[in-house]
Amino acid sequence: MKKKLITLLCLALLSTPVWAFNIQIEDPFVSPVPPGSPVAAGYMKIHNAGAEDRKIVDASSSVSEYMELHTHTEVDGVMQMRKIPFITVPAGGTTELVPGGLHLMFIDLRQSIPAGSQVDVQLTFDDGSLIELDMPVRRLRNR
Repeated sequence: MKKKLITLLCLALLSTPVWAFNIQIEDPFVSPVPPGSPVAAGYMKIHNAGAEDRKIVDASSSVSEYMELHTHTEVDGVMQMRKIPFITVPAGGTTELVPGGLHLMFIDLRQSIPAGSQVDVQLTFDDGSLIELDMPVRRLRNR
């Protein structure tokens, strides 16, 4: 019984949204990758309760040499990942970072990131504000 209660409490804490300056981050996670993989991807829902659009202009983490903001685009019938300068979160709206769409790209991983671990991430917004997250490493949940 105790183990079940602790597990439920941990799941509730992991799904608790992070709030900062009218921005709410929901369900952040990083997909696990095999040991030795040089890259990984991060996903989340970002809600903006403010009256102005906000843009994520940078991201960083101690687990990778650098990070890029990415999207998928079709080029000559082939889907390709592309670096983009920012990710917009519209005023009163939501932007989803999902597989096959917008996402955070961890490049030149410094360490393995197995399922069950945590990855620190710092998001920088166009107004200079920062959000720091501990993103769990896990597989995509069925929606």
